[in-house]
Amino acid sequence: MTTIHIAHSPDSDDAFMFYALAEGKIDTDGIVYIHELADIETLNQRALRGELEVTAASIHAYAYLADRYALLPHGASMGDRYGPRLVATSPMSRADVRGKRIAVPGPLTTAYLTLKLYEPDFVALQTPFDKIEEAVLNADADMGLLIHEGQLTYAEAGLSLVEDMGEWWYQETGLPLPLGGNIIRKDLGADLIATISRHLYASISYGLSHRHKALDHAMRYARGLEREQADTFVGMYVNDLTLDYGEKGREAVRRLLARGVEAGIIPHPVTVEFVVDAVDNRSRGL
Repeated sequence: MTTIHIAHSPDSDDAFMFYALAEGKIDTDGIVYIHELADIETLNQRALRGELEVTAASIHAYAYLADRYALLPHGASMGDRYGPRLVATSPMSRADVRGKRIAVPGPLTTAYLTLKLYEPDFVALQTPFDKIEEAVLNADADMGLLIHEGQLTYAEAGLSLVEDMGEWWYQETGLPLPLGGNIIRKDLGADLIATISRHLYASISYGLSHRHKALDHAMRYARGLEREQADTFVGMYVNDLTLDYGEKGREAVRRLLARGVEAGIIPHPVTVEFVVDAVDNRSRGL
């Protein structure tokens, strides 16, 4: 019996994505999946240590993981003209961002990389993602960079949008913003990697086909969202691009990491590698 540890964030979109795997709704060919939940920066750090066979990871973090991990073609979180949101207690412009103390969810997150591309000069205050709104409201930070459900709820807390990083990225490139993906350790071997990839595709597809039940499961991780809000959030990040990056999504990954290298944020060129797509057997090597 093969046991695979598969890790993801404790939020509604990831829970929706992994519902079928977690609840035994698909045939896993005898593989036992052990689910581990942690915030994305913790998962990034664990991946740097090679601790997990399969894990969600920030696309930014992948720049430091490409030697050991490949990107699975299924499971991406892509913001198509939306993404992490930079907020403050009062309306501000892009010029106001320079030099500010900004609460960010971690230095390896794609949110942080995108913000550095948007405005390189700021003081980063690493903050747990679910404490960022509070940090801004308490004036512990001048601004906050919100990920996960905070992207939908900041206005209810009385915060003002400074910039939607996904919209900014679209205006820059015409591409969606690739926030996170599922990565797999290359040392598992091609056959096992292909099988796991097929299972992940089946889990996402099952959730999309059984949306009501999958959303019931996801509500356990919705952190106070109403069901309608959770459904909106899941729809933002579990969609056709999640089933497969497509060429547009792949180009977005390449472009984002290349821009990070050009800006000196990422210190070395990154060779992006997608595993073979086990669903349609097309080569995904780049």
